[in-house]
Amino acid sequence: MLLEVIATTLQDAVVAEECGADRIELITAITEGGLTPSIGLIERVTQSVKIPVNVMIRPHSRTFVTDQADLDTMLEDITRIQDTNAAGVVLGPLTPDGHVDEEVLKQLLAAVGRLDVTYHRAFDEISDQMAAYEVLARYPQISRILTSGGTAPAPQSVPEIHRLVERSKQGGPRILAGYGLTPEGIIPFIEGTGVEEVHFGSSIREGRQGLGLIDGPRLRELADVLHRVK
Repeated sequence: MLLEVIATTLQDAVVAEECGADRIELITAITEGGLTPSIGLIERVTQSVKIPVNVMIRPHSRTFVTDQADLDTMLEDITRIQDTNAAGVVLGPLTPDGHVDEEVLKQLLAAVGRLDVTYHRAFDEISDQMAAYEVLARYPQISRILTSGGTAPAPQSVPEIHRLVERSKQGGPRILAGYGLTPEGIIPFIEGTGVEEVHFGSSIREGRQGLGLIDGPRLRELADVLHRVK
């Protein structure tokens, strides 16, 4: 079982690695759902940890709809990230009517080069997720989709996530489950959905708050449990 942990600072990233995380999603503005961190932070984090670091590509939190100015900013960020040790990027353009924006997606994918790609939780704003999965499955550069199975927290969407996991077994992006997961409930969730990658943020932080520091002992305990899952 692969454990991805959100990091917003260098300290977060170092603690996450030390306490058993397998991959980091590096963001800023965690209370806004995550925005692109500074290039300085990206450089320092990717120089300081050995586990893969995937960087959020999202210039603002107003919407997932991308205009030309947003697209230009995202492309410039991707270009700069390629000069760091980052493993991948996390992105998710939508159309105004709530579908995958394939025109923008194609331009972003053309720019990523060697970088791994995760389609982020913009996916959860799409009403027909199975149809959206089929769209994303046409792009082999997309390794995974981060989803809670809809707008509700992931533990409330077990059947929806299970359907996506079953579809992914036929070929296409893997399913990375996140949003609302807790260490206490993770084993029943995994058993119910069949996911092989999970994403943790607030629930492994002090006070279970997004702005809290990562709780090292809690994360280590979670990692130990997950790494025993076959």
